[in-house]
Amino acid sequence: MAMDVIDYDIFGDDMQYVEIELDPGEAAIGEAGMMMFMQDGIEMETVFGDGSAAQSGFLGKLMGAGKRLLTGESLFTTIYGNRADGKRRVAFGAPYPGKIIPVDLDQLGGTLICQKDAFLCAAKGVSLGIAFQQRLGAGFFGGEGFILQKLEGDGMVFFHAGGTIAEKTLAPGETIRVDTGCVAALQPSVDFDIQYVGKIKTALFGGEGLFLTRLTGPGRVWLQSLPLSRLANRIIASAPAAGGRQVGEGSVLGNLGGLLDGDNH
Repeated sequence: MAMDVIDYDIFGDDMQYVEIELDPGEAAIGEAGMMMFMQDGIEMETVFGDGSAAQSGFLGKLMGAGKRLLTGESLFTTIYGNRADGKRRVAFGAPYPGKIIPVDLDQLGGTLICQKDAFLCAAKGVSLGIAFQQRLGAGFFGGEGFILQKLEGDGMVFFHAGGTIAEKTLAPGETIRVDTGCVAALQPSVDFDIQYVGKIKTALFGGEGLFLTRLTGPGRVWLQSLPLSRLANRIIASAPAAGGRQVGEGSVLGNLGGLLDGDNH
């Protein structure tokens, strides 16, 4: 089944959302909980798996749903279909500060690998699967999990990455080392491995951990400056209710300022 060809617009700066324009009969798929709004005439349908042609039949749907479960996502995907006579729009919002990146899979050879929580939405027909790391080291020491998402097809996909995005094209044999959580997406032609830092003192006191991700070209990679795990750790560390330490929110009064403005009861 051919992918639906969709038009889109991305709005916002740090908290973006994407509006997808659907012709009559066209449809898009969205990750659970990401829909922002939809115009009258758009109908929602929740399906087992991702609704792609690769998941036809009960067994195919079951395998597709199982793959999504392995990546930590819902067993179900929502399809947004245009049942009206004219063009209609549906919008999907980013879950935290960052950027929405549109990618035409047809221009990437049909496959994109991304972090398991990066997928936002896509043209109907794109298949959502899993990509196991080829090396055990990447799985055991990567820090972000052994399994990545694999998006396949020839249509548009939209993924979200935290903070500011650095898109790099690596030449054959060119290597960069990256904090594992900062890898948002990559082409399957890029070699993904985990490298030991080599110095215990650097690992213990430098704050970067024992291992880094080594990416070797050829291919394109997308790096994010603010991984969700890093953002969550900072929030927890600053939340007194979660056992964290109140930081005074920049006030010269520190904790005393919190008492005066009513933050502590």
